[in-house]
Amino acid sequence: MGKRKKSKGGGGPPKDGWLVTFSDLVTLLLTFFVLLLSMSSLDNSVVKDVVSVFTQSTGFLGASSNVKIEDRFKLLKDILQKPWEILDKQQRIIDLLFPDEVLPPEITKSTLQKNLEILKRPEGVALVLHDGILFKPGAYQLLPAAKELLKQIAILISIWPAPVNIAGYTDNLKSRKMDNYTLSSLRALAVLEFLREQHIAPERFSVSAYGPNFPIADNKTPEGRKRNRRVEILLKINGYHYL
Repeated sequence: MGKRKKSKGGGGPPKDGWLVTFSDLVTLLLTFFVLLLSMSSLDNSVVKDVVSVFTQSTGFLGASSNVKIEDRFKLLKDILQKPWEILDKQQRIIDLLFPDEVLPPEITKSTLQKNLEILKRPEGVALVLHDGILFKPGAYQLLPAAKELLKQIAILISIWPAPVNIAGYTDNLKSRKMDNYTLSSLRALAVLEFLREQHIAPERFSVSAYGPNFPIADNKTPEGRKRNRRVEILLKINGYHYL
């Protein structure tokens, strides 16, 4: 009588059971590489949209994601974070912020120096832009040249580590078109909206309008009134207060 064959059933895994796990692993790896391939062939416009969303949510300039921030802005940031030094370095700050090659044709270096001041404030440093290079008399629409200047300031703000306040001011003369508080608020908002268009996160900003209050010069003279008609971009410094 022949030998009885052993039953193929029974407990315990088959000898080649490990091949099941290995095949699952190969399938996962293949899926992973197919996914990588599909991502590499994404349309450029889709990639740009994703990058745009990311840069807006993180508060950086859209342009800066593709272009390295120039060293002059990093140096500017270091200087401006030491307000006690700015009185001695005003010209250096202006030269770094607005080198000749970025100045619009309508604005010379001399015009810029007459219409830009850097002032120390209790909360940080204020870039003071007088209305002569920002707006037409009595108006609140930014001049084309003003936008070119603000683009440079926007790059600095994009790497600034603290909040920024934009404040509008006027002289004490009454306007026929609108009151001074309305004009100062509309001018501050015009600057704010332009900076927001540069893809800087809106929560980084606050805005103020003081009209004729807090003059920095004598309103009795034309020169003094010219200085008082201004927009101040206050770069705050976290944790420090200066007198």
